[in-house]
Amino acid sequence: MDSSFTVLEQLTDLDPARVANLPQSTPITIRSIAIFSRSESETLIYVGTGGGKLILLSVNLSLPDSVQFVQLISISSRLIEAILVLPEIERVLVLSDGFLYLIDWQLSLPVKKLGFLKEVTAIARRFRSESANISSEIRENGNSSSEITEESAEPSSSDTHCISSSFAIAVMGKKLVVIEMILSDNNVNVHLKEMPAFDGVKAVGWVNESILIGNSNGYFLVSSETGKSNDIFTLPESSRNPKLKPLSKGEEVLLLVDNLGVVIDPQGQPKGGSLVFKCMPDAVCQLGSYLVVSGDRKLEIYRRNGECVQSVDVGKFGSSGLILGGDETGKGEMVAVATTSKVICYRKASVDEQIKALLKKSRYREAISLSVSLELDGEITKRTLSFVHAQVGFLLFFDLRFEEAVDHFLLSEEMDPSEVFPFIMQENRWSRLVSPNRYWALHPPPAPLEEVIDAALARIQNMVFLKRAGLDANLDEGFLLNLPSRADLLELAIRNIIRYLVASRNKELSPEVKEGVDTLLMYLYRALDLVPEMENLASSDNNCVVEELEVLLNNSGHLRTLAFLYGSKGMDSKSVSIWRHLARNYAATLRRETADHGTSNERKAAEEASKILQFSSDEDLVLEHLTWISDIDEDLAVTILISEKRTKQLSPENVLEAIDSRKVAIRQSYLQWLIEDQECDDPEYHTLYALSLARSALEEVAMGSYVTERAERSNGSLSEDCIDEVANDRYSVRERLQLFLQASDLYNPEELLEVVNDSELWLEKAILYRKMGQENIVLQILALKLEDSEAAEQYCAEIGRDDAYIQLLDLYLDPQNGREPMFTAAVRLLHNHGGSLDPLQVLEKLSPEMPLQLAADTILRMLRARVHHHRQGQIVHSMSRAINLDAKLTRMEERSRHVQLNDESMCDSCHARLGTKLFVMYPDNSVVCYRCYRNQGESPSTNGQFVKKNVSFRPGWLVTR
Repeated sequence: MDSSFTVLEQLTDLDPARVANLPQSTPITIRSIAIFSRSESETLIYVGTGGGKLILLSVNLSLPDSVQFVQLISISSRLIEAILVLPEIERVLVLSDGFLYLIDWQLSLPVKKLGFLKEVTAIARRFRSESANISSEIRENGNSSSEITEESAEPSSSDTHCISSSFAIAVMGKKLVVIEMILSDNNVNVHLKEMPAFDGVKAVGWVNESILIGNSNGYFLVSSETGKSNDIFTLPESSRNPKLKPLSKGEEVLLLVDNLGVVIDPQGQPKGGSLVFKCMPDAVCQLGSYLVVSGDRKLEIYRRNGECVQSVDVGKFGSSGLILGGDETGKGEMVAVATTSKVICYRKASVDEQIKALLKKSRYREAISLSVSLELDGEITKRTLSFVHAQVGFLLFFDLRFEEAVDHFLLSEEMDPSEVFPFIMQENRWSRLVSPNRYWALHPPPAPLEEVIDAALARIQNMVFLKRAGLDANLDEGFLLNLPSRADLLELAIRNIIRYLVASRNKELSPEVKEGVDTLLMYLYRALDLVPEMENLASSDNNCVVEELEVLLNNSGHLRTLAFLYGSKGMDSKSVSIWRHLARNYAATLRRETADHGTSNERKAAEEASKILQFSSDEDLVLEHLTWISDIDEDLAVTILISEKRTKQLSPENVLEAIDSRKVAIRQSYLQWLIEDQECDDPEYHTLYALSLARSALEEVAMGSYVTERAERSNGSLSEDCIDEVANDRYSVRERLQLFLQASDLYNPEELLEVVNDSELWLEKAILYRKMGQENIVLQILALKLEDSEAAEQYCAEIGRDDAYIQLLDLYLDPQNGREPMFTAAVRLLHNHGGSLDPLQVLEKLSPEMPLQLAADTILRMLRARVHHHRQGQIVHSMSRAINLDAKLTRMEERSRHVQLNDESMCDSCHARLGTKLFVMYPDNSVVCYRCYRNQGESPSTNGQFVKKNVSFRPGWLVTR
């Protein structure tokens, strides 16, 4: 038996005559054979002899040499040419001496001869593919039609109680006869339909509606419905007899041309590639996804891609031609080949054994290709294919082909990541997760990578020695030529296991396996010193077990990774402590972990610590680390204090107490956030913020004076950029102070005045005195210190009293302290607001030293405005008196208006006579009785006029409507 791997295993060989207990005086010659799988364990074998006998044997596939004789009957006196098993109707159709015979499949009932069919040369059963939707009835469009039953050879009507049916095609001269056999009440009704064919038909098959026939000229396709025929292709003159075989349960048909097999679909179109056989096939049958070909005293097994995977020599059983039989339903697991006197039964080896045979020979690609084909054919499940990928991966891994091994691991959906854990660490907390004895024992048990590599290198050396000794060592010379060093192999193995574990993180795994994957992944990263990968894993959402890693990372100096790991696990105190340590000792620590040696390393540590503290609600922790972070970057410290990412805000009292008194900017930023963003209304914090801003403003004013003095002493050599920077900072602080003093009403102005009272912050003082209601002092500062006339006048307008303007005018004209009067400002004040002031008070305030030409126009305009205002008042007063007089006159006229009634006068509402009743007269002269007036209330008069809403207006002599 020559084979690349085992597909067929010999089950038994038998002599049908001996099994049937036939005397030696009556030898038999086997001429035909058929197989039918009745169940998973029982297979029936029908053997036809040259003397017309039909022998039925039963084989149990689960037991060796378990052949039983069932029945022997005599069909005719001539040889049996073909046997068709029709499982749909539980019958067997036999061709012998040109006649067809119908027998039950147990050969227990009498044989029925279909006598109306003569000179039949070939028969075939109909295959129905799963993708086809075929009617069970044949439309009548042939030349003739008749039917018989097993009980009578006379035509009769079809049975209406049809249970099941089967179809066959028979070649009779130049005609094709379609045979429909219907099983009803254990009787078989036969329907026939004839259609024209070709002369010399030697091969026939029927799939769906397509009847395929072959003769010496070629292959043709005939429609079973219409009878129309089409050429498929022509045979060369040198070709042998045509043969065809339906495959894949009717999905395909194999047409033989010498040793070439052409695969077509039921419509006659080529499908897939052609198959080239090593021998001239005598017969072909299908066994699962394989093709079994008989010829040249041997059986050859081919895969559908044309590869011959096994060759079985059967010449020892006889030198005559071989007769091959298989289950045409596609469900069988056995084939039988017969010589003239013996039948040899072969069963298909288990799929596992076929794959294992390839793996044992290190033919991994072929094993995977076979598994994929079997999965596509439905012979194995996806889970089994996944198992094979994992098995191949382990074999490749122990062959030091790590990249290919991991590729197969990744293709295995069933493989659990815990199965690679022993390669990383032999004894670990996840060892119990690894399932033992899960594979086919084709590879050693997993061991640490160093041991795997050492064992494989030793094995390679032994194989090299064997090959030099002339023995077959199954050595991959291409791999040997490029064999890396031990160190390179170890690194390659680690990198590929890393690749597998990284991919496994995206799978649905149990919590324990997730912990193992991430923790051991960190081990492997550390082994190769892959710092960026370590930090990315530690800082991301991970399942690392801290207890397994903290000592390792601490001893190896990977403190950044350990800090990230602590942070990801919520161990904030430990994480921030490490960042503080790194910030203080960066020159000695960080250089081992990163290539960045710049001055920003210290700040990076502070940034990472701040990220943790921004989320932390542990007040003690935050305030403990605030100082060293603020020493590095005050902005980071402020960000931590004002973070709104934490669930509970820090106590302002404790925060302000913890802030270093020298960190003025931090204190101010925190108080500003507390007041503006948190809307704090505590007067204490408002006062603290204002005092802090005021002191900063005083310092920067002093700094500005110092810079100016330096510039004067250096004859202006001090850079303008330096002066502008100081000035901008000063103005920024002062602007913040001024805006806050104006916006807030909660601080204590008296405390602030104690701080700024002796300074030059006059505008700030003005705001404070204004808050205190010291109007005179505010006007003095605005008018005299700041000389801001517009602001002073605006403040007077806010006060809203004329005496404020008089007071301001007095300040302009008599500024005191030896200052010259501010006549221009006084004139501007009189020009803008003099019209509303009392001229006498203004004249009293005017200074004798004031030049007349400055005030003449203003005073004249003010007096004219005063006279005009007086006269306007007189006019208004006179007009008001006239209107009042006119109104009185109109009222008198209304009261003197009368109406004359008589005995016939009626109420304008109810039309009752008024007589001596009380009545009411509306302004529109309508008259109603008093009862109607009371009933109507606010209703309109009889003319529809509302008296209260539509007031009656009578024009007078002065005012008209």
